[in-house]
Amino acid sequence: MNIVVMGAQWGDEGKGKIVDYLAADAGIAVRFSGGANAGHTIVIGGERYALHLVPSGILYPDKTVVLGTGMVIDPEALFAELEGLAERGVDWRGRVLISDRAHIVLPSYRRRDKEMEAARRRPIGTTGRGIGVAYALKASRDGVRLADLGDEERLANLEPEDAAFAREWRARLEPMAVDLVAYLRAHRNAYVLFEGAQGALLDIDTGSYPFVSSGMSCAAGAAAQGGIGPRRIDRVLGVFKAYTTRVGNGPFPTEFADDSPGSLSQYIRETGNEYGVTTGRPRRCGYLDLVALRYAAVTNSIDRLVLTHLDVYDELDEFEACVAYRIRGRLVEDFPSSVRDLEDAEPVLRRFTGWKRSIAAARAYEELPREARDYIAFIEEYVETPVSMVSVGSDRAQTIVRESPWTRS
Repeated sequence: MNIVVMGAQWGDEGKGKIVDYLAADAGIAVRFSGGANAGHTIVIGGERYALHLVPSGILYPDKTVVLGTGMVIDPEALFAELEGLAERGVDWRGRVLISDRAHIVLPSYRRRDKEMEAARRRPIGTTGRGIGVAYALKASRDGVRLADLGDEERLANLEPEDAAFAREWRARLEPMAVDLVAYLRAHRNAYVLFEGAQGALLDIDTGSYPFVSSGMSCAAGAAAQGGIGPRRIDRVLGVFKAYTTRVGNGPFPTEFADDSPGSLSQYIRETGNEYGVTTGRPRRCGYLDLVALRYAAVTNSIDRLVLTHLDVYDELDEFEACVAYRIRGRLVEDFPSSVRDLEDAEPVLRRFTGWKRSIAAARAYEELPREARDYIAFIEEYVETPVSMVSVGSDRAQTIVRESPWTRS
């Protein structure tokens, strides 16, 4: 059985925790996109793990994880992460595989990434880790894949610094290489989790272009870049927060206007620890955007929604969610393609009553306050998609499962 877990907003939705939780019943976890610009945080028994390239299932000692074809991999960042895991008692050797079709991030890419961002009249807000350059060279057919590291003719076309780097890391990377298509065909009866990076609204094709990632963060990427065909996907889970955040530049219709000390924006950022796992940058915060969430559900065939960070609202008397936009006087209920329309969009908000008590100890849906369940029911009705899991805290155990995704319909 193959399940895709993807972000249904602008990233940072809590995918890492959900993949980690579901990996208990999976045999293999495949991350199909992104690079070291992504970050997932997992909390187990109060101990926090920050992952960037390694799929979230690695924390189970009996799981195999695969860095998929759609990823762009910086070897220095990868092995620094693996060494950090080893120092904390995670034995990863023999359990971390890399698709031999995945592309490698070379030293000159990082320099070019920073130069391109500095030259833009309107910066995108990249992390400067060479991710966009790697994807651009991949598209222009000038990239270097793991399978190419032993091809001296290919390496001879690189800048001397990059060629030397490729040769330096070749011996450590090649033993981890795998033909992902053949590997998953051989494990066709396994339970496989496909883990996305970033979120639906950062997808290169369906996101808020040009303020998007350079790769595929859509559910279709799991098939195109995960080693299986589209008809092999059994279920798509879309993870979203009770509110919305965004990192970097770009339109954000529901962003809180007031970010001063004591504001709701500051409260949510601090309570929800809304700082980038990779960069440490404070995330922009805003109301839940149901228009964007419904768009993400439709464009990605999301079967079930997973709600995270609901506990961040525990102390609020009331809160709001966006149910439409007003763009230059016109009411709009669909997510616009034009970045200008998104920038001019004013949220039409619906008010909800808070529950004013902690939900951190809830382990069954019926234990949630009526007000929290009313909020979830409204989301389900608006998006026309059921919420099958609810996270009420950062720890692995603080997860309510209304319906196991491993249950076939």
